[in-house]
Parts: sequence; C-alpha cells; structure tokens
Amino acid sequence: MTQYETIFIINPVLSGDETKKLIAKFKGLLKKEKAEIIHEEDWGLRQLAYEIKGKGNGYYYLIEYKAGNEVVKNLEVEFGRDENIFRHLTVSLDKNAIAFNVKQRGGAKATKKDEPVLEEAK
Repeated sequence: MTQYETIFIINPVLSGDETKKLIAKFKGLLKKEKAEIIHEEDWGLRQLAYEIKGKGNGYYYLIEYKAGNEVVKNLEVEFGRDENIFRHLTVSLDKNAIAFNVKQRGGAKATKKDEPVLEEAK
C-alpha cells in the first residue's frame, strides 16, 4: 500500500456539527475501504488566496493514510460529488516525505536502513 496525504477545503458556512459530520463521512469512507489512517490535522478556518463560490474563507482538514490506488480514486469521486467541498488535493508520499512528516510531528528519527534520516540544518 502507498502512503497518501489528502487536504480538503470545506464550505465555511456549515455549522461545527455539520463540518464534523462531513469529515467523519470521508474518514468513514477510508475505513470502509480498509485504509489505515496515520495522522489527521484540523487546520480550521483560513483565508483563501482567492474567492471560491463567493467565499473568502474555507475550513481546511488534512488526512494522512495508507491505501491502494482504487481507494484514492473513490475518495476523489466522493469529494467531487459533495458541493460543500471547495477543493481537494491528494499526493502520494515517498520515503523522504514520510520521514519529514514524522519529524514534523515530533516523532523519533527513522531507524530502519531503508528509511532516510533527515539531518538538522546547521
């Protein structure tokens, strides 16, 4: 399985409960498809670089997970069907990106031979 990172922007006019339900819907889809959720981040309400659907703000949410290609395709179809999702972006993570994410979260350095160890900037 490949490790992916997906960030999506939700319509800011939704209530807190509606936003939580929408996030739970997409997490549920991943779990139903047997994806392993590695990490999630709630970035909250942020200003957009340009207006989308007449809105200057959006609610950002990030999910990092391991899944097969079909899972990602199904997830992106569901994002496209939901009118409350302004934008979404999914990227596959290579071993360097995975190591960087672990380091950013305060995790231990990679210890396996095939996993890179990021060096501190001097």
